[in-house]
Amino acid sequence: MWIDKLAIALLAPLGTSLALAAVALLLAAARRRRLAGLAGVLAFAWLFTWSLAPVSHALRGMLEDDYPYRAPLDAPRAPVAVVLGGGIDPPGTRHGPANLNAAADRVLYAAELYHAGRVARLLLSGGASPGLSARSEAAVTRELLLALAVPADAILLEEESRNTRQNAAFTARLLRERGIDRILLVTSALHMRRALARFEAQGLDVIPAATDHEARDRFTAVDWLPDAEALDGAGRALKEIAGYRTGR
Repeated sequence: MWIDKLAIALLAPLGTSLALAAVALLLAAARRRRLAGLAGVLAFAWLFTWSLAPVSHALRGMLEDDYPYRAPLDAPRAPVAVVLGGGIDPPGTRHGPANLNAAADRVLYAAELYHAGRVARLLLSGGASPGLSARSEAAVTRELLLALAVPADAILLEEESRNTRQNAAFTARLLRERGIDRILLVTSALHMRRALARFEAQGLDVIPAATDHEARDRFTAVDWLPDAEALDGAGRALKEIAGYRTGR
């Protein structure tokens, strides 16, 4: 797991830029000034480019455009909607309640699909990070869905997975035990391409039910200034592309 996290950190624009800056410093120390300058310029240019909202949103749009939002009543029917973790940060081991994060739309959308009669059950997939989380994402998400009037007997839990590949493998096992091979897959649009590939690799008939779309195509002059949100969004998009390509 730590190797995966290190690779993701280096693939992110900030990680890549810091690595190039470190190379520039080493080259400067070795008196390779021309190469050091080139590495420094590349570090700055890479960081600056992905910090621009139009560039960041264009990259996110490449991943999201194939999975448009469908109103719950317009979604196809399936026996189960699989809801991937990532929308809720479970409480830590010391104290504090769970927190909804920027991807929490998937939880609300799953409840809407259930109440619209598109699925009979919701299967929540997401484990806990050892030493960091007191409870699994699936268990915490269940509590929110209960508060959204989804009955307890309509909710199934998969609490062991810690990444998308495990989400698919462990969820498919639970579905096969119940004779189910057709699902709605609920996750953020940015994550859908990678998640869809992993679940289809398990032999499931998967219908994407994407939410939490981020990409936009209208900008103001201010959007051409570097922005931390744009940098973060570009980093998450590059992570998805790398994960899709490597099968993670």
